[in-house]
Amino acid sequence: MMVAQMCMSAPVSKKSLSNGLSKLCFSLFTSCLLSSCTLIPQLSGPTECPAPAEVILPVIEPQSCPEPQVIERIVTKFVTPEPPPRATTAGKLHLPIIGAVEWARIQPAGLWIESRIDTGADTTSIHAENIQLIEKDGKRYVRFVLVDAVTGNAHQQELRLRRRVLIKQSGGPDERRYVVRMWVTLGDIRSKIDVNLSDRSDFEYPFLIGRNFLMDNMIVDVGRHHTVVVRPDISGD
Repeated sequence: MMVAQMCMSAPVSKKSLSNGLSKLCFSLFTSCLLSSCTLIPQLSGPTECPAPAEVILPVIEPQSCPEPQVIERIVTKFVTPEPPPRATTAGKLHLPIIGAVEWARIQPAGLWIESRIDTGADTTSIHAENIQLIEKDGKRYVRFVLVDAVTGNAHQQELRLRRRVLIKQSGGPDERRYVVRMWVTLGDIRSKIDVNLSDRSDFEYPFLIGRNFLMDNMIVDVGRHHTVVVRPDISGD
């Protein structure tokens, strides 16, 4: 209103009017700027964070675990596999297999004697002591003593003389021996064969079984021992 009245009361030049408008505009701009500054919220000083509240943790008592119980125990054992069973017979006739050393039973003395099996010997030989040739009723007999290697007992025998044989020794003089017949049992084989009487005190085994017993009866495996009888039971003899 005042500006309008002033303009209407006095004549104003264009230059004065332009300057007045400029000042008026500047005044309005300044007023607006100052009023707008009052609308901007004033930033306060730096705010402090509140102190953290103290947290008290509950005390946990240590717990002891129970001792473990053995439910199942695993034991590792190293077991040597058993060898496959050995054959007991061989050949087309399925003859029994015996070892290089066996227990044999001889009759009529009824003795168990540990014997050497010898496929290279023609005849069978046994250790005898006090060998004597006697005659009865015009017939010749041989009287001799057999010693039981198990018990040490002496058994006197008297058997009919079959013949006399000449044994050639490779390391000594030839030897003449008396031959008698005896029953020899080895396993399931029982046969009456010629047996020559000799001094076998220097040998490990008192009884040697030769081919006259083994032929067509048995097969010998020299890698085996005591396949027929491990140890004879003499309690009942």
